[in-house]
Amino acid sequence: MTATTIFDDEKISAQKKILRREIHARLRSMPSEDKKVFDCALTEKFLAHPSYKEAKILMAYLSMAEEVQLNEIISAALSEKKIVAVPLIDGREMHAVRLKNLDAVEVGAYGIATVAGEKFFVDAERIDCVITPGLAFDADCYRLGRGAAFYDKFFPRAVHAKKIALAYDCQIVEKVPIAPHDFPVDAVITPTDFFSA
Repeated sequence: MTATTIFDDEKISAQKKILRREIHARLRSMPSEDKKVFDCALTEKFLAHPSYKEAKILMAYLSMAEEVQLNEIISAALSEKKIVAVPLIDGREMHAVRLKNLDAVEVGAYGIATVAGEKFFVDAERIDCVITPGLAFDADCYRLGRGAAFYDKFFPRAVHAKKIALAYDCQIVEKVPIAPHDFPVDAVITPTDFFSA
């Protein structure tokens, strides 16, 4: 690695850190009633999207408080007899495990909720659609995650999956700082807009 590359990596890392702080502040300042309205709009738009309708195996995340709430989407998928997978963090690796019931969850590594009890792994290659979390997104569908790169390392294994992000409008920025290992998603859906790669 050259000195220039090291400098570029440090510069990108610093830019990401600043943007994370900014987006966290925006999310914290969002009124809870607005958030509920936005969550409903995003749920409706995603359930109507072809990537959801055509998916037999859907991977979603069990939302943290400031994230888009996905319980209604997960419930709909389970009622439609789709296989639903959620993340399981094991060391520095993310795996997909099957979720059969929204009541059977526990907090796992890094505070990321996952399936409680016995784990049934889902082969990443079989996943049709991944609802991808992120803090910030741009019109080119690049995403800023929380910094652990779990999804960027997972995506090369989920070769058939459409990667769809659901985000609030305040999470859309002009340009997400990107490094060579950063993967864009296929589409970003907001309450008022839609971007595709």
